[in-house]
Amino acid sequence: MLRRLPGRVQRQPRRSSRAPDNRAVPDTADLARLIDDALPQTQCTRCGYPDCAAYARAVAAGEAGINQCPPGGQEGVVRLSALTGRPTLPLDQARGVEGPMRLAVIDEAWCIGCTLCIKACPVDCIVGAPKVMHTVIESQCTGCELCIPACPVDCIALVDTSGSRTGWSAWSAGQAEAARERYAFRAIRLEQAARDNEARLAAKAHTKLADLPSHTRHTDPEVIERKRAVIEAALERARARQRPQE
Repeated sequence: MLRRLPGRVQRQPRRSSRAPDNRAVPDTADLARLIDDALPQTQCTRCGYPDCAAYARAVAAGEAGINQCPPGGQEGVVRLSALTGRPTLPLDQARGVEGPMRLAVIDEAWCIGCTLCIKACPVDCIVGAPKVMHTVIESQCTGCELCIPACPVDCIALVDTSGSRTGWSAWSAGQAEAARERYAFRAIRLEQAARDNEARLAAKAHTKLADLPSHTRHTDPEVIERKRAVIEAALERARARQRPQE
């Protein structure tokens, strides 16, 4: 039987097969969702994958080990072992070590307002504007450390906030779910921003295309037509990106 993890709402698998020990085994997609539910959702990428969901899919497909998540610690390995039926292993030290919950803190005196840490944060917990001091929303920081290498002036430090508590003892199911929601919202925000930017550029290109002679210093018809072809090709590429993928 699959062990119910404390404090998390577990999605129930729709279909299952039977392992040699007669234990119900969810299909790969369902197992990936269950594994994702069992991860701390820090989105730190230390597992070697771009986010927690990608790591969950890799574990479900047998492409990644169950011991590659330092934030989850050894308890996290035990949880994934229960879900997958694989033997419990020591945490892979090459990925990092189990430790306390840590919070990113920005030194106001050194911050230059470059916004690079804002772009690096996977859960949108750093606020600020260009050339204005940035700050971390403490209650939303997952301690992923991705902002550290992004800072060009090394003004971000990590502060332990959970004392001797480490792994899942330092991080709750509620915090994990909130972090996952913020990560998903950020993905939607970035996708919308990209669409808005493409729409703005396309509108600008259409305007130029409608009256190309007045938007160029060239008077040679052949040069103008070459420019027209370049703009039309760019617009077609933009339209192709917006078409649903088959």
